This record gives sequence, structure tokens and C-alpha cells, in this order.
Amino acid sequence: MRETNRTEFLQGLRDGLPIGLGYFAVSFTLGITARRAGLTAFQAALASFLTNASAGEAAGFTVIAEGGSYLTMAIMILVANARYLLMSTALTQKLRPETSILNRLIIGYDVTDEIFGVSIARPGWLCPFYSYGVFVLPLIGWSSGTYLGVMMGNLLPANLVSALSVGLYGMFIAIIIPPARKERVIAVLVALSMLLSYACARLPVVSGLSSGTRIILLTVLIAAGAALLRPVKAPERDPNFEGGGGQ
Repeated sequence: MRETNRTEFLQGLRDGLPIGLGYFAVSFTLGITARRAGLTAFQAALASFLTNASAGEAAGFTVIAEGGSYLTMAIMILVANARYLLMSTALTQKLRPETSILNRLIIGYDVTDEIFGVSIARPGWLCPFYSYGVFVLPLIGWSSGTYLGVMMGNLLPANLVSALSVGLYGMFIAIIIPPARKERVIAVLVALSMLLSYACARLPVVSGLSSGTRIILLTVLIAAGAALLRPVKAPERDPNFEGGGGQ
């Protein structure tokens, strides 16, 4: 069991490497925002380590800069990060039924778009130790990048900082292309998601909603439709993982 958990952790560490590098680059701009809000490098890095959510943190730093209340900050971060509730719910279906509550809570601590992507695409049951391995480098990259963004972000050219964020888009493409090539249904859903997302950003009423709210609505509608039309069978239990990492 220990060897299995170690193997899962190392595989997660490997899959989390490109995410960590992307987060390190992108979090520079977040550090600049934190500096303008009056936060020290340590405070900004601690916020990134505990939160690890770009939109939520940016909203929080904006409220701080404007002298808003704690209630305002809580509401803004809740709206910006509400999509993670759906992602966490989906990930629970990937965990073996015997996975302990403690492991589920730890996994829920760091559910981001990219980490969710690599986790949900992993075949079979999701081992908690795989998730722990995936977390390590993204957490380090995100918090250290924010720290350096506060310390020296303003020294970098604005166009260079903006260009660094392109890496995450390439990471998303790398996540969705392999499963889309294997299954036509996934390819259709990916294309449909892109088209509807673009349309909702342009429609008069829906475009007024926050991006996080639009993502939630589209996720629920598209996922519900796909579940009704093409339900996915639950993964079979692997006897080699029985109880491993779940207690």
C-alpha cells in the first residue's frame, strides 16, 4: 500500500510540474495587484498559499485597495470562486467510496481549474496521494510567484508580464485535446462549451453576469445534458488500490 501511494504521489508530482511553472509565471501580475493594495510580499504570498485562486484573490485585493468591508470581500470572493463548488462535487465522484473525510477535505483545499482538469482526466479512481502530489508544485509556484511579483513585478515590462499568462491557455489545451481525440462526445462538448461561452459573453442579459456565474450556469446545463444523453459508467474498482490512501 505504501509503495502504491508513493507511486501515485510521484505521478501527481510529475503532472503538477507544468501547472506549477504556469502558476509561477501568471502569479506575477497578482503580486503587482497585491502591492498596489498595500500588502507586503509575505502577506501576499500567504494569501496565495491559503487561497490559490486568481480571480478570488484579485477580487479580494481590489476590495482591500478600495477600503471595502469584510462582508463585501466575502461576497465577491464567493461569486468569483463559486465554480470550484461544482468542480469539487465532480471530483467526489472520482474518489473511491471508502476515501476518508479528512482526505476529501484536503483534496478540496486546492481544487483549481488546471488541477481539476488533470485530476478528472485521470482514468479510474482518483487516489488522494495523487492529488497531494499534484498540489505541491502549483502551491509553491503560485505563492512564490506572488511574492516575487510584490518584490520585483514592477521591474518587468508590462507586455512581458501579460505574455507569461499565455502558458496557462496552452496547458488547458494540453488537458482537453487527448481525451477529446479519444471520444467524440468529449470533443463535441468541448466545442459546444466554447461556442456557448463566447455567445454568453456577447448576449445582452447574460453578459452582465460575472464570468464565474456564467461558467457555473454553462457547466450545470452542459453537464446535465451530457449526463442525461450519454451517461458515463462508474470506474471499476481496482483491487490493487483497495483501501490504499483512503483511510
